[in-house]
Amino acid sequence: MELTITLDDASRRAALFGSGDRHLRLIRSTLGVQISARDSLVKLSGSTQAVGQAATVLEELQRVLREQNSLDDEQVSEVLKHTVRAEEAELAGDDVIDVYLRHTIIQPRTEGQTEYVRAIRDYDLVFCVGPAGTGKTYLAVAMAVSMLKVGRIQRIVLVRPAVEAGEKLGFLPGDMQAKVNPYLRPLFDAMHDMMTFEQIRRFIANDVIEVAPLAFMRGRTLNNCAVILDEAQNTTRSQMLMFLTRLGHHSKMIVTGDDSQIDLADPEASGVTDALRRLRGLEGMSIVRLQPRDIVRHPLVNNIVAAYAPDKANGRG
Repeated sequence: MELTITLDDASRRAALFGSGDRHLRLIRSTLGVQISARDSLVKLSGSTQAVGQAATVLEELQRVLREQNSLDDEQVSEVLKHTVRAEEAELAGDDVIDVYLRHTIIQPRTEGQTEYVRAIRDYDLVFCVGPAGTGKTYLAVAMAVSMLKVGRIQRIVLVRPAVEAGEKLGFLPGDMQAKVNPYLRPLFDAMHDMMTFEQIRRFIANDVIEVAPLAFMRGRTLNNCAVILDEAQNTTRSQMLMFLTRLGHHSKMIVTGDDSQIDLADPEASGVTDALRRLRGLEGMSIVRLQPRDIVRHPLVNNIVAAYAPDKANGRG
């Protein structure tokens, strides 16, 4: 695998590479990756795992340099050790999710969440349904960011259907970008816990992270990426079929939703409930249903969900 990285600030190249490129040599010898540099470009080549780790190390070292003027060998070694340990933990089946922000480690907090995280690791297609506050979206984004960090995928695609509590994007002011940004805010909120604002901005600018309404997925094939469909209870059957058939090679697709909060005019037409019925037992995919006991927000959220449950059961929701 080959990957070319553009440095954030070419004027900090000497500090990043170290005297006589000693930092690059340390990365090369530790990870077994080939590194060549010219101007603001760094070319990495080697195994997918080694290239992903090297890219992660360079990203972290650049972050450190944004906060201070120099790097020493000890700091470079520490970043290398942290990256390798995180990769080994994932390969060993550890439930810790390693993201870009240093010292920020995310992990499931309930049995249901643990099942969900393991399903994402083991299957290319995962459906996760459950009540608000169970971490459906947050853990999906965390797993996608972790896979991007270690080079398992090359892109993250975040998608939502354009129906939200009876309102549609057309009623929002501004152009499409202005409409989409607040609508996809929950996905951005999760991501801000896992990487810096500058990283998110740069990844979006370079199309490493894409956020879009579901309608923008038609006609595409999504290879080498993690694709997350959030609020999937508000898809129609035809939209769900269209989305699921976008899955390409070396990709993972995660579909999340709360089938007790369907905002469609006809709740029976929900694409997620239809898909759960049709696809149950299909080889190569997993369905995880989180319960009220998996809620990890404020303790009141669990009580609120329980209070509304009788209305939902009687069809008054």
